[in-house]
Amino acid sequence: MTSTHAFWLAGREATGDDSFDVTSPWDGRHVASVSVPTDAQVEEAVAAAHAVVEEFAATPAHVRAAALDHVSKRLTERTEEIAQLISAENGKPIKWARGEVGRAVSVFRFAAEEARRFNGGEAQRLDTDGGGVGRLALTRRFPKGVVLGIAPFNFPLNLCAHKVAPAIAVGAPIVLKPAPATPLSGLVLGELLAETELPAGSWSILPVANDKMPALVQDDRLPVISFTGSDKVGYAIMDSVPRKHCTLELGGNGAAVVLADWASEEDLDWAATRIATFSNYQGGQSCISVQRVIADAAVYDRLLPKIVAAVESQVTGDPSDSATDVGPLVSEDAARRVESWVDEAVAAGATLLAGGKRDGASYAPTVLTEVPAGTTLACEEVFGPVLTVQRVDGEAEAFAAVNSSKYGLQAGVFTHDVQTAFRAHRALEVGGVIVGDVPSYRADQMPYGGAKASGVGREGVRYAMDDYTYERVLVLTGLAL
Repeated sequence: MTSTHAFWLAGREATGDDSFDVTSPWDGRHVASVSVPTDAQVEEAVAAAHAVVEEFAATPAHVRAAALDHVSKRLTERTEEIAQLISAENGKPIKWARGEVGRAVSVFRFAAEEARRFNGGEAQRLDTDGGGVGRLALTRRFPKGVVLGIAPFNFPLNLCAHKVAPAIAVGAPIVLKPAPATPLSGLVLGELLAETELPAGSWSILPVANDKMPALVQDDRLPVISFTGSDKVGYAIMDSVPRKHCTLELGGNGAAVVLADWASEEDLDWAATRIATFSNYQGGQSCISVQRVIADAAVYDRLLPKIVAAVESQVTGDPSDSATDVGPLVSEDAARRVESWVDEAVAAGATLLAGGKRDGASYAPTVLTEVPAGTTLACEEVFGPVLTVQRVDGEAEAFAAVNSSKYGLQAGVFTHDVQTAFRAHRALEVGGVIVGDVPSYRADQMPYGGAKASGVGREGVRYAMDDYTYERVLVLTGLAL
């Protein structure tokens, strides 16, 4: 038995009665067989997490920080091995997989640093009114309870890290469910956590089937749910447990706005390169990939051919090849869905300038213009290597086009004008505005989340730690202040 075949139950390696196969989206080869927890084992994990709540919350900060530092160090040591695993189970080009491991290294390092300084307490004098003479308030944060973390397939290591690391940092037990298509990266995290001295029950990694999740979501012993995935599933979870604390990191159809002052050839070359790269990285399977380009009429005619050329220069093929930019989608069904959306848009009158072809689970990097407003592609998150380009007249029309979406995760604004940057920050209904670049930039320590149908709450290590905890006030009386 190897760790990739097992799961992690209350900090120990375990196997169930059944298993499922993980196969490569690129060539269909068998990658691993993963054991599935029984109902009894899932109950054991939840019970163990519930039982350790008080002990884990009281664990000294240095113990939690040391465990997080250990995982960060071991990820660094095993970078190439884990990157190969990500690429095999996900189909992600190896260069992007290596980058994902590097980001997870940082997430655990940030969490270790935050664990050492978090929850130090804030003192507040109360004698600002007569009734508060001799009183001092001390506010500290305490875990809300066990976290149920539900991770997606597109960043199978780093988005598991964003669930697990903040929970450990604050002393909140976590039960993690990795995506069924990509469980191996999460199980590797379990292997590394098992090398630490964290108390039994403080973490479990359970590759259970999606149809087992409603019972876990409803379980009162799991008061915090952190979910990353589709808006349909995320809001269904929230609606089913209205009294639980839910952090939902949902979809987006990220817009890159190119304004009139971004007009030199060098500017437009940079924008085109960044747009092409980040509409296709991860096969477009990122909620902040570039799906929409909104270009001012003053630059549109020069920018469009540069975008098409940059998209067509993306190297597609075997994800294990370091030269590959764009690999397959996570499954052939996913590629078929993207194909159907593009075909629908073209049939409705959109102009196809590049791509538009499917080969198994792979879909060619695609550019369209004049996409009718009512098409699925214009309204929903494509989650594939597809880009639409729209002409607008002026800043106000560009910002209105961004806000016309039901989503509001991040937007990129290409401008040199600082006043425009601040107007964008005020006007755009999104969780993050990236000036001078695409919406796909994310630093793992910054607050990350969206508005409207893109979710509620924020990730980013410190911000997730706030989300997993609540303030508790202690008032001391009779003090000579």
